[in-house]
Amino acid sequence: MTLKNNQAYHDVDQKYYLQTFRRYPIVLEKGEGSTVWDVEGNRYVDALAGIAVNSVGHNHPNVVNAIREQAGKLIHISNFYLSRPQVELSQKLVEMSGLDRVFFSNSGAESVEGAIKIARKYAHSEGHGGTVISMSGSFHGRTLATIATGKKAMQEGFEPIPQGFVQATFDDIESVKSLVDKETAAVIVEPIQGEGGINVADKQFLKDLRTLCDEKDLALIFDEIQCGMGRTGHWFAKDYFGVQPDIITLAKGLGGGVPVGAILSNEKVSQAINFGDHGTTFGGNPLACAAALATIQTIEEENLLKAAVEKGKWLRDKLSELNEPAIKQIKGKGLMIGVEFDFETKPLVAEMLKNGVLANATAGNILRLVPPLNISYPELEEVLRVLKISLQNLREHG
Repeated sequence: MTLKNNQAYHDVDQKYYLQTFRRYPIVLEKGEGSTVWDVEGNRYVDALAGIAVNSVGHNHPNVVNAIREQAGKLIHISNFYLSRPQVELSQKLVEMSGLDRVFFSNSGAESVEGAIKIARKYAHSEGHGGTVISMSGSFHGRTLATIATGKKAMQEGFEPIPQGFVQATFDDIESVKSLVDKETAAVIVEPIQGEGGINVADKQFLKDLRTLCDEKDLALIFDEIQCGMGRTGHWFAKDYFGVQPDIITLAKGLGGGVPVGAILSNEKVSQAINFGDHGTTFGGNPLACAAALATIQTIEEENLLKAAVEKGKWLRDKLSELNEPAIKQIKGKGLMIGVEFDFETKPLVAEMLKNGVLANATAGNILRLVPPLNISYPELEEVLRVLKISLQNLREHG
């Protein structure tokens, strides 16, 4: 299919696709590094990276070549059999995380679902119930179980919502303690909330959660789907906080753009899982694992953890230097940045798009910037320039 322009493709999309996304009026055709082009040839700096997915940018030769090579050998096999990429990725992630076991999925929501199953199976083996405590402002996915952990607004119309989920106040250990009883199985938390507005947890809060879970024999789950895999300048945000959970969920940046998720768990909770307790058709397929290995190797070889720290600090400093009165706060770690404004940011994101930058609005008044870890300084300067122009245009024209 070759159509004339962006609008022509949108017309087809609106005819056939389930209308659940409020799409922006462009159709992306190709990418290179932190730059993408639409079907009309318009160029954009990508400061969104597929929402923290394309950590090494678009069309990185290491990832592309790994996919091509693996596709020429073996794309998919049943998990009744092993493949070399899955074994290598399993060992790599376990060694990186300091945990003991891994299970592969296809997405973040699947990873969270699997983590809940592991936590509940362990809890039941120890005589506990199956209730999972999540946090206000959290987002763990859009399956039925994961929306049960989140905002009430996301549950409307999908009742009956799965039971066994309660919500505490983020960063408030007393709120969590008040919900713990004999029915509690686990606590799940994003060390840095993504959809909730780039809210960085207090270090003491996470340490207190670890202590509480140890005392009550609960599984502590860190959802690092957005903040993991180098986004903060550490492989895992848990390393910044110095807190080791029992379970970590991963996805997004793990595969460099190829769908792949993972659940990492320690031996204590893992031993509760028996043959047949969980499974997947596509999770951990050779193609996805090869892409993930290439992504990790690229982050290592190009020192992108260091780059995330340095470029993140540079960008936050430059945002502060704008002295923009509408900016209330600049939040985040590494290249996971949220700029809080005193107005709703969706119009700002739309204006930035018109001026050639892809960004995102979340939690109402937050501008989310999660570019590739290897974005260049000139491209970051372009993001800042477009932000300033867009703010000015909104003031002048509304």
